[in-house]
Amino acid sequence: MDEIAILGVGMHPWGKWGRNFVDYGVQAARGALADAGVDWGDVDFVSGAITVRCGYPGYVAGATFARALGFNGAQVSSSYGACAAGAAALSVARGQILSGASEVALVVGADTTPKGFLAPNEGRRTDDTDWLRFHLVGATNPVYFAMHARRRMALHGATSEDFALVKAKNSRHGVHNPNARFAKEYSVGDVADSPVVSDPLRLLEICATSDGGAALLVTSMDYARSLGVSDPVRVAGISVVTPTYPDTVLDLPYLATDSAAAVDAPDRGFKESIADRVYEEAGVGPEDVDLAEVYDLSSALELDWYEQMGFCEVGEAESFLRSGATSIGGSLPVNASGGLGAFGEAVPAQAIAQVCELVWQIRGQAGRRQVEGALVGVTANQGLFGHGSSVLVRM
Repeated sequence: MDEIAILGVGMHPWGKWGRNFVDYGVQAARGALADAGVDWGDVDFVSGAITVRCGYPGYVAGATFARALGFNGAQVSSSYGACAAGAAALSVARGQILSGASEVALVVGADTTPKGFLAPNEGRRTDDTDWLRFHLVGATNPVYFAMHARRRMALHGATSEDFALVKAKNSRHGVHNPNARFAKEYSVGDVADSPVVSDPLRLLEICATSDGGAALLVTSMDYARSLGVSDPVRVAGISVVTPTYPDTVLDLPYLATDSAAAVDAPDRGFKESIADRVYEEAGVGPEDVDLAEVYDLSSALELDWYEQMGFCEVGEAESFLRSGATSIGGSLPVNASGGLGAFGEAVPAQAIAQVCELVWQIRGQAGRRQVEGALVGVTANQGLFGHGSSVLVRM
């Protein structure tokens, strides 16, 4: 797959600011433009990641951000994929650039979230599986996260201390991130002392909901060279795959797995296939990766990603963590940004924010959380309803 250049990245810090999501997206977009040294008038495509919590402007995010920046005649698109929305928006922008329909694209995601759990749409929606998982089962997101934690404990012997170690590690990283919402270091004891939310997960092991925004300015390689940037950080692969039938691992909002009675399950599960696709596109393998940003909706889910992304063998994530490999200074730092534990979840912005972190790391601009010698980074993410998300970035 041909590559595109990432010339600019920008973020609005995560928090609970209580303002319109457009404010966060515009600040992030202006930051990406300034970082790239590109004028807004030169942008010919805006790819917005949709938020479903902010009314109609959120549904037409591409046009909303273009209008807020000042309509310039650019083409626009808006993409949704739940937590994978940002990767979907980047994938659309890449397609426009590689097809020749665009040279300079701005990818933006931002969200304003409610306090507490993310809730289903209003009304009685009995044909909506997301509505049903709340009203029929009572399965809020923390319940979903806890199901996966219990699965890991049953299959691989993970312990509550392992989950707490993930949180402690990521908090050590996040304390050095100026965009993080929770820039505080926590010990394993602090995690153990926090209240149980959904057994076995405690409050400090579950990501909060946050406000925030992130943006990327991406271009063709020829355009980058025309600006004198001969060797930019680039997008080498994007994976937005769906599961293959039968999917035998339960993922909410679906209330059951597919049956494998008549059709054999695929050799590789859904999340493993997310990694397979991005590595195939980029022409690399997990052994080539210097750092990763993975979607730690709970600290337990990070352990699953170690194996699903090919960083260690199945069942070895706990020992891989305890070896120090995934800490800054280890062989493959994971969530040097602090991850969702430090940020909280601003849904359409999060996959874009992961790429921002990789760009800063590869440029050597990550300050006290810098991963030395980082040249290849990968993200991992999943949106509900079968949205895969992974982006591989390299120099």
